[in-house]
Amino acid sequence: MTLRVAAALSLLVGATALMAYLRVMGHGPLAAAPERHLRAMKDRLAPPPSVEMFTLADFAALPHRAAAADVAALERGGVVMEGYVQNFMRAADDDYHLEIAPTPRSPGGADTAYATAEITPGIRGGSRRWSYERLVAAFRPNRGGATRWDEGPRRARVSGWLLYDYPYDAPPSPSELRMSSPRISGWEIHPVSRIELWDDSLRRFVDYPR
Repeated sequence: MTLRVAAALSLLVGATALMAYLRVMGHGPLAAAPERHLRAMKDRLAPPPSVEMFTLADFAALPHRAAAADVAALERGGVVMEGYVQNFMRAADDDYHLEIAPTPRSPGGADTAYATAEITPGIRGGSRRWSYERLVAAFRPNRGGATRWDEGPRRARVSGWLLYDYPYDAPPSPSELRMSSPRISGWEIHPVSRIELWDDSLRRFVDYPR
């Protein structure tokens, strides 16, 4: 009898955890409309028809806790940001998470405020060139690889859809901007659809194709 109760409890806990995970991911019957909308935006596969150049200040200036209609209107646009990937990591949902800073970290210095970009499994499509290991070697982030890159992060340009990841929308305070390296906004480039890397010999950006 005790084993049956334990098995039933284990099954209940597992089912509860699965439903909670599906809700967070924007799937399942418990997912609310904002969660389903966020998942749909993250799962886009086609690149935006055009992109607008964005800076860190532009991301910071986007509205916080905006109305759903205003968010949806902004999310119909594509953006491109130039900078340096200071941190590169694999997220729990298998997205590749990029922290893009406008300037490289100085020798002995600290990371700075950044904008977020995400490379999704759907966009990668199993590409070997867009694998985690090859992208780490391409971006040369401060953190994300097995070893530190002597050259420092590579100048890059990242394009994709503008997306409002509202669970992460906590604008940093002035003291956080001075003392740490915070995420600048809940707005991000997600999914990333194009990567360009600076070529010193050509003195211009070149595509890093999938």
